Formats: sequence, C-alpha cells, structure tokens
Amino acid sequence: MELQTTVDARPASVAQAAEEPESAAAAMVSFHAEVPEVLLASMHDFMAQHPNWDQYRLFQAALAGFLVQNGLHSRGVTRCYLANLFPAQVGFRSP
Repeated sequence: MELQTTVDARPASVAQAAEEPESAAAAMVSFHAEVPEVLLASMHDFMAQHPNWDQYRLFQAALAGFLVQNGLHSRGVTRCYLANLFPAQVGFRSP
C-alpha cells in the first residue's frame, strides 16, 4: 500500500536542514512511501480512535520524533515534533 503525506523539509540533506533558518524548513514537500500493511492498518486504527490526528500529522510526528530520538539536533525538527504532539500550544509552531 502507498501512503501519500507531507513533511516539513525542503533541503537536500538532514545536515543542511539543521543549519538552515527555520523559515526555510517551513516549506512543505510531498512524497509517496510504501509501508507494510500492518503499519497502515495500525495507522488507520489509531486515527479512528483519535479523530484529531490525520495521516499528515501522524507521519510528521513519527518522522520528527525518530530524528530527535536518534540524535538530530535541529530546533526546527524539534519544533515540528512538539507542534504535532501539542497542536494547541502556539509556542511550538514556526515563528
């Protein structure tokens, strides 16, 4: 199955994204990803139980969370992660 989603990253590399100003990281790009059916089914189950989440928010939070937890030191990625987890907190959104 294919999942179409968007992520908060336009630079060609993660290192470049970490060095660029936050305004550059706010650009959105689209891409397609193949995921195992078990992940897709779990994602749909999660979204059914949490209607305030959609595939875009879920994927952005998962990707940003993975990067942060694996040592990427980028204020923009951390802000994206927190903004997706706590959307009511205006302070986590890009300035």
